[in-house]
Amino acid sequence: MHLTPVVALKNTARLFPSSPILPLMLCAFISGAAVGQTSSPPGESPHAGQLNAEQVVENLTRMNLARAQALHSYQSTRVYRLEYKGFPGGRSAAMVVSVKYQAPGTKEFDIVSSTGSKVVIDRVFKKLLEGEKEAFEAENQKRIAINQENYEFTLVGYESGLRGPSYVLSLNPKTKNKFLFRGKIWVDEEQFAIVRIEGEPAKNPSFWIKGTKIETLYVNVNDFWLPTHNHSITAVRLGGHADFSIEYKDYQTTGTSPSSKVSSATEPSR
Repeated sequence: MHLTPVVALKNTARLFPSSPILPLMLCAFISGAAVGQTSSPPGESPHAGQLNAEQVVENLTRMNLARAQALHSYQSTRVYRLEYKGFPGGRSAAMVVSVKYQAPGTKEFDIVSSTGSKVVIDRVFKKLLEGEKEAFEAENQKRIAINQENYEFTLVGYESGLRGPSYVLSLNPKTKNKFLFRGKIWVDEEQFAIVRIEGEPAKNPSFWIKGTKIETLYVNVNDFWLPTHNHSITAVRLGGHADFSIEYKDYQTTGTSPSSKVSSATEPSR
């Protein structure tokens, strides 16, 4: 199909910036990062490196529940950046956002500053904030949680990296939910927290998208694991590509439960 530059620009602005980037960003939250992953005391992990996939997922699920109960509120700053190169022309933008989270599912976003393409700011960045609120609803949280109801897991490795020893599991979504992904996760062997995600959306969000690769990294903040960097590359059928990233910084955990309650709730299965 041949598109004139004007039509192509309209289609790119309508379909590409809003829908394809949305599920990418949500991959950063489906692991539970929206409320953080709590740490468990050293020494609780049995048989280091010897658990099977089911045991790792059971412990990870247990930690998911514990973190939801333990982290009541936090605030942070995010820096959104996107650069698109390709037909009919390039676009780039950046936006700084202040975030406040309040349990069990309230988030407030305050746009501090923005620069660059108004199309990107309005149809990508602001849509992401709306989409995050949608994914954060209770019913959607059930559909996107990393557990055995939504994914099939296979243990593919055990690595000792800069972030410590981790189990590596491959994930295959059981449904083509737009908020799910297929790929790999790295799970810390002692704290059963996800420290890294690599993957792609389970469902292609638009005909105009050829493929998307996503990576999310996490950092320990006062015994809670929270996202520190999200990066995705999206290839467009018209020949362009988008480089999208989110930097998370200035975390402050403003309301938490005593660590003893978290520990008792998260003792790993044996």
